[in-house]
Amino acid sequence: MNFVQMKNHWQARLSTKRFGVIDEQIQPKSIDTDAIRTNFHVDYDRVVFSRAFRRLGRKTQVHPFARSDHTHNRLTHSVEVASVGRSLGNAVGAKLQDAHLLPDGYSPSNIGTIVQVACLAHDLGNPAFGHTGEAALREWFANPKHEIYLENLNEIQRQDICTYEGNAHSLRTVLRLEMYQNQGGMRLSCASIGALLKYPWASNNPHAKGKKFNIYQSEMPLIRHIATELQLPELATDHWARHPLSYLMEAADDICYALLDLEDAVELGLIDIADFQDILGNIDGVAKLTNISNIEQRCGAMRGTAIGQAIQGISHAFMLHHDELLMGKFTHKDLLAVCDESIKNTLKEAKNLAANKIFRHDSKLATEIAAFGCLGSILDLLIPAVFAHHQNQQISTKHALALDLIGFDKSAKNSLYQDYMSVLDFIGGLTDNTAARLARDISGVSMV
Repeated sequence: MNFVQMKNHWQARLSTKRFGVIDEQIQPKSIDTDAIRTNFHVDYDRVVFSRAFRRLGRKTQVHPFARSDHTHNRLTHSVEVASVGRSLGNAVGAKLQDAHLLPDGYSPSNIGTIVQVACLAHDLGNPAFGHTGEAALREWFANPKHEIYLENLNEIQRQDICTYEGNAHSLRTVLRLEMYQNQGGMRLSCASIGALLKYPWASNNPHAKGKKFNIYQSEMPLIRHIATELQLPELATDHWARHPLSYLMEAADDICYALLDLEDAVELGLIDIADFQDILGNIDGVAKLTNISNIEQRCGAMRGTAIGQAIQGISHAFMLHHDELLMGKFTHKDLLAVCDESIKNTLKEAKNLAANKIFRHDSKLATEIAAFGCLGSILDLLIPAVFAHHQNQQISTKHALALDLIGFDKSAKNSLYQDYMSVLDFIGGLTDNTAARLARDISGVSMV
């Protein structure tokens, strides 16, 4: 493939086209831009000013209801991932420009902003209590006594409803729930949506069995248009190759949660500073920082150096595998798998240490167990109420009140699937604090 062909592929992958949904018809939408505020800056602004982004400040990253003011929540995590993602994108953009692969009219900073936008949006759909919250929602639907509520759904609708997936709900938030609700959502550029698609397949795809996915059926029609516009290779029906920039978004997330979770653990006293130093010791430039006396400053300096080295290593790996990434033929798990050994091993050891000493630490267990009762009690109230509404009979006062609680439009002619998705939207939008308070309130305990 020659340079002209590769530039043409990049031209498609970096499409600035936007789509809206009007009367269930997907239509292109235009916006005004200029040299100061580009298409991708508009994307950035729309994510940052969304309510879903603001709510991340009260959602768990790793430590629910952490008492330290310095511990990461989903908001600070997303901002830091976006910072690393922007640097990765800028670095790759500069290399693409040097190789004469960047399409006319695009700058290296455009690549950086696209990745930054995807990083900012990647956790918008995570529920209260993090991955424990996802597990709680899935387990409720897996309970055999709740099977009655699923009988009128087809198989793929069941898969969507029973498999709350933060990645898919992030995409749903962007494409449907924020800004132009049910009319294309934020209407971000196709390039930014493509970079957000880490798992470009649906819940019924074989790749999703026991793993992750990015697309609910409710968003599939719009994604088909976006994938066509980006010219993403279609590997099977409704299953596309990943956008090359999604690998940079993924790498930025991996870097941050691997290194910053450990920094939080030192802050909270869950691991010792020596553990942190051992993990980062093989990164160039880190060893000379161990003589910094202030522990917080030492951690920050070591973490900053490690991130800088990781950005260099991953951007280099991207260009080494450029053609495969661009054409959807990259067969490795991620960019870390083909990165410099010191970077790859450091992040792997960091994740292992987090899994062994942090994620199941005694200080977290009681709160995580409580998350199941908390979210389960909310589902106990809302799902039966929606189900009763669809039985075409007089519903109880309790069910009517439950529907009013979530602003349910009883006159709308939605399907049961659509209304169950709206329940998951409501619960997915709850912060740790509001979920805990709501569960307490509907139990009647707070009335005493």
